[in-house]
Amino acid sequence: MKSHRAPRFQLGLALTLILGLALTPVLSMAADPPRIVGTWEGVLDPGAQAKKRVVVHISAEQDGSLSGTIDYPDQDVSGIQITAITYKAHILHFESTPNLSSFDGTLNKDNTEIAGTWKQGGTPLTLTLKRTS
Repeated sequence: MKSHRAPRFQLGLALTLILGLALTPVLSMAADPPRIVGTWEGVLDPGAQAKKRVVVHISAEQDGSLSGTIDYPDQDVSGIQITAITYKAHILHFESTPNLSSFDGTLNKDNTEIAGTWKQGGTPLTLTLKRTS
């Protein structure tokens, strides 16, 4: 009588290897979040009005997409949703529909600052966001 254990073992081993190889990109992506992920703080200076601190929180979802929120500590406002966000080749763009704002900036080589333009209500302002701990 022939044993059927060997082919079953080989099939099980093959399925385990295939599953392991399929999960490798997901695990490596989860272990290495994009450089843009973190908390960033800057100061808007609208000239005639008072300066306003801005804190931007960017996180990576399990599927690799980015999400975030905006806080205005000087106004006791926090958690304003970022409704669209992209980051590619050191270029960050995000929009927030609730407060009619957007930001376009470039992450520096040290991954410590994002220099760019903040627009709120159509008015462009220079803004540099610095990584905070």
